Amino acid sequence: MKTPQQAKTILCEGNNNFVAGLKNGNISIDRRTDTAVNGQHPYAIILACSDSRVPVEHIFCAGVGDLFVIRNAGNVVGDFDLGSMEYAAEHLGVPLLVVLGHNKCGAIASALSGEPAEGWLGVLLDEVKAAVVGAENAAEAEDLNIRYGVGKIMQSPVIDHLVKQGKLEVIGAKYDIISGKVEFWD
Repeated sequence: MKTPQQAKTILCEGNNNFVAGLKNGNISIDRRTDTAVNGQHPYAIILACSDSRVPVEHIFCAGVGDLFVIRNAGNVVGDFDLGSMEYAAEHLGVPLLVVLGHNKCGAIASALSGEPAEGWLGVLLDEVKAAVVGAENAAEAEDLNIRYGVGKIMQSPVIDHLVKQGKLEVIGAKYDIISGKVEFWD
């Protein structure tokens, strides 16, 4: 079992390796077999945007069983996403939950454009719009959306309880799709 700080250190080291192009995560047959036989023991939950330029496991040089990743456009916190986070934190004992936003986010740009969207995309963008009220530019909106997600996650009684017990830490982070660097927020 890792502490939240140990998990964050592993993510930081992995991201530094990714930026430098030094190594990849363990995806070997032995690792896959081990996780199939012994179960998963991820050290971090990552809520990330489904943008194809945000390859979460690669960004952190993580392998099979290392991360519990939840993705959707705009890294929005919805009911099923939150239920998945609660499962990972409570039942798998994952010590760190990261809301990972990124620059040049299409969902943020769509929300800021004011253009109407139909169907479930419209529902998703309404949530992003609620998060970015008052933003003066895309970068500020991206940051507000990350903070909004963290705040929404903390409304979960399960997550809040685990945080108060010191078993879980919830933080925001932002990925730069050009440099590959992740900036963690405490």
